Amino acid sequence: MIAQIVGGVAIVAGAAWGAAALWFQSPFPGRARAVLPAAWLALAAAALVGLSIGESRPAWLFSVLLLALLAWWRLGVRPSNDRQWMPEVERQTQGTIEGDIVTLRNVRNFDWRTRTDYDVRWETRRYDLSRLASVDLALSYWGRPAIAHALVSFGFSDGQYVVFSVEIRRKLHDEFSEIGGFFRQYELSVLASTEEDSLRVRTNVRGEEGYLYRVHMPEGAARKLFLSYVDTATRLADKPRFYNTLTGNCTTIVYRLADQIVPGLPLDYRVLFSGYLPEYLYRLDALAGADSPQAYRQAGHYTQRARATVDAAEFSRNIRRGVPGVAQAPAPDQEAGAGMRSRAT
Repeated sequence: MIAQIVGGVAIVAGAAWGAAALWFQSPFPGRARAVLPAAWLALAAAALVGLSIGESRPAWLFSVLLLALLAWWRLGVRPSNDRQWMPEVERQTQGTIEGDIVTLRNVRNFDWRTRTDYDVRWETRRYDLSRLASVDLALSYWGRPAIAHALVSFGFSDGQYVVFSVEIRRKLHDEFSEIGGFFRQYELSVLASTEEDSLRVRTNVRGEEGYLYRVHMPEGAARKLFLSYVDTATRLADKPRFYNTLTGNCTTIVYRLADQIVPGLPLDYRVLFSGYLPEYLYRLDALAGADSPQAYRQAGHYTQRARATVDAAEFSRNIRRGVPGVAQAPAPDQEAGAGMRSRAT
C-alpha cells in the first residue's frame, strides 16, 4: 500500500511537471499546442489506474518516458541568442573597460509614444567611473504591492544616468507568463538604458507606479556593482541563459551581484517579494533621509513628476525632487557629458 501511495504521488508530480513542460515548449501553434500535454496526462492517468488495480506495466512505461522527457529537458531545451526578438530587447548590452572609462554598446534610448509607437535608438555611450556619484533603486509596480520590477540607476557628475535592468527577453508574439518563467519560456537579458527610456516608459506609457530610493553603499561598492552589471550583461551576450521566475529574476540577480560586493548580505523573503525591497534596504541601513520605509516610499513616489515632465532633458532631475537622501540632482556638465557620449543606430 505504501509503495502504491509513493508511486501515485510520483506519477502525479511527473504528470504535472511534464504537462507544463510540454505546454510551454510545444512546437505546435494555437490549439494544437495542447496535443502533447493532453497525451502526457492521459498516459499518467493510465499509469494511476494500473497502480490501483495492481497492473504495473503502465507505471513502468510512464517512468521510462519521464526519464526520456527529463533527458530532453536537460539536453534539448537550450537557451539561444538567435531568435526573433521583440524590438525593445532585440539587442544586448555589452561593455569594454579601459581604466576608469567604460564603453557600453547597445544602450537603449527609445522615444516611447505608446506601447507600439516609438523611435528605435540603440546607442554607444561612455562612462567615467571616477565621476560615479550615486546609486538609485527604482521600483515599478503594476498592480500587486508585493511584486515590482527592480531597476538600478547609476548617476555621474557629468549629468549622465544609466539604468541596468534584468529583463525577460521575449520573442515576437510572446505573452508574459509567471508560470512560463519556471519552464524556460524566456531567455534572460541585462539591459542598459537611459532613464528617459526605461523609467519613463513604465510610468508614462504602461501606466505603472514608480518609486525611487537613494541607496548608500560602502566606499568602492558602487563601482564594483556597476562593473558586475557590465560583466553579467556581456557574459549573457556571449553565453545565453534562461530567465527563471524564482531564481533568475530582477531582484535575485540584484541580490547576487550585491552579495559579491558586500559579502554576507542576509537572505530575506523580501528579495523574492520585490515590492518590499525598501523595507529590506532600510533594515540594512542603506536608506537615509527618512524616519521609516513608509515615509521614504511616499517621498520617493515619482509617478506624477514623471508624467508632468515634457522635456526629456529634465526627466532625471524632476523625478528626484524631494527624494530622501538626494540633496539635489547633479547639474549636467554639458561639455563633459558631450565628450563622453557617442551615438550609433
